[in-house]
Amino acid sequence: MGMAAITIVMAQQPVSWEYSTSKVSDKVYEVHLKARIAQGWHLYAQEQPESFIGSPTTIKFNQHPLISLKGKPTEIGQLIKTKEPTLGYEAFQYAVGVEFVQRIHLKNNSKTNISGSIAYQVCTDKMCLPPANASFSVALN
Repeated sequence: MGMAAITIVMAQQPVSWEYSTSKVSDKVYEVHLKARIAQGWHLYAQEQPESFIGSPTTIKFNQHPLISLKGKPTEIGQLIKTKEPTLGYEAFQYAVGVEFVQRIHLKNNSKTNISGSIAYQVCTDKMCLPPANASFSVALN
């Protein structure tokens, strides 16, 4: 009986991801990785304070001979800074949703895809799910 409850919790992922690209200018694109977060859950930001003990969101882009990354992914959303009262650690997190945007440069105008993965962890005020991974691949054309 206990196993069924665990299966149900795992089946209802508190985060769903959407991936898209937008053309900024000739050979310059933005990759949008958008997280929708279920009510009561939060997702950690990429950068965290020194006292943080969870798993920050980490975005990795697979190497591609035609693509160069410009800087790091930026975050668009309402950043929440919290302090855990019992253990005293701080965390930077998002509730409801956040969009990670990576600017990239194409070496030529060929049609191609960019792919990678997102490592992330979601928590409520009471519990955390184990760190998870989402893979993405989006077209640049």
